Amino acid sequence: MIEVEPHNIRLLGLGQLRHGQTNPPSIPLDQLMPNGGYFPGEIQHYKDDNLWRTTSAEKREQELIESDLYESLRKGAEVHRQTRAWITSYIKPGILLIDMCQRIEDMNRKLVGENGLKAGLGFPTGCSLNNVAAHFSPNAGDKTVLGYDDVMKVDFGVHVNGRIIDSAWTVAFNPRYDPLLQAVKEATNAGVAAAGIDVRLCDIGAAIQEVMESHEVTLDGKTHQIKCCRNLNGHSIVPYSIHGSKSVPSYDNGDVQKMEEGEVFAIETFGTTGKGYVMSGGECSHYMKNIDAPHVPLRLPSARSLLKFIDTTFDTLPFCRRWLDRGGQTKYLMGLKQLVDSDIIIACPPLYDVKGSFVAQYEHTFILRPTCKEVLSRGEDY
Repeated sequence: MIEVEPHNIRLLGLGQLRHGQTNPPSIPLDQLMPNGGYFPGEIQHYKDDNLWRTTSAEKREQELIESDLYESLRKGAEVHRQTRAWITSYIKPGILLIDMCQRIEDMNRKLVGENGLKAGLGFPTGCSLNNVAAHFSPNAGDKTVLGYDDVMKVDFGVHVNGRIIDSAWTVAFNPRYDPLLQAVKEATNAGVAAAGIDVRLCDIGAAIQEVMESHEVTLDGKTHQIKCCRNLNGHSIVPYSIHGSKSVPSYDNGDVQKMEEGEVFAIETFGTTGKGYVMSGGECSHYMKNIDAPHVPLRLPSARSLLKFIDTTFDTLPFCRRWLDRGGQTKYLMGLKQLVDSDIIIACPPLYDVKGSFVAQYEHTFILRPTCKEVLSRGEDY
């Protein structure tokens, strides 16, 4: 059973968005709701042996203690919803992908009230096309244009106090891709629905796979069973780190670890007409600091200077080369290479399925509250 707590998620008319926001959005959320009180996401009750949690006085009291955590997550989710509701009208064939990414990121910065490591972007905006599944974001000077026949994954994150909202959807203008998008959306929702306290990760993967692979799409006269990308997983999210220690598979991989109370997860599924296995390649844009980075001497002054900038600006949050440019970093490529070669910084290059295939993605972030599961990033769009 799924229950949606009452909250207005619709556009309130041509001139307004939720909470009296302007269109285009121009008011930081802290000004719209100075006393907080952000609305919850979609509420899904636990099942079977955990159904008692719904009415437990002890668990409700525990949630009152954790209200600051929920406020941070809900604020980030509201920023994500408002930004994507606004950017949808801009996304059309013919736009430069770098312009779209910069617009998304600038709007997120404005609405969240960017404030150092207290509030800002959770990770770079992804806009991976066609057989590129993930981790593509244009570097400076990139002239890639969105086409009518492209399948684009839009994936961006917002954080408040290090609590990251990670959510993604797929844009396709040609209706021939509709069955692919529908399959992935349903598979993601199936994964979210299956998730819960004490649920095994492999069982969530099995639920995702069953839904995903029940769909087909016909392209150019050839019918493809839609496959899960088996080496792309959902993941737990911990403060200031987009990938926690647990991975949520898209098939039954035998992982019997269980989800636990209080954990935050992103369920993301990738459906493909290709082989269902991605490889890395191409020019890299995404990077992140290695949480377990070794302490090694850095020969290049540019590497030492760049690491200091990364530590103070991003810490362990992912970043991209455009953000280094924006921060005034110049001639940093050799320094960045040394940081990567020293295993201090992890490079996250684009991930590809086979040439000629098409990959779609949908993703939601949720928290396993003591009394219920709250799908934080849910909106009317997906």
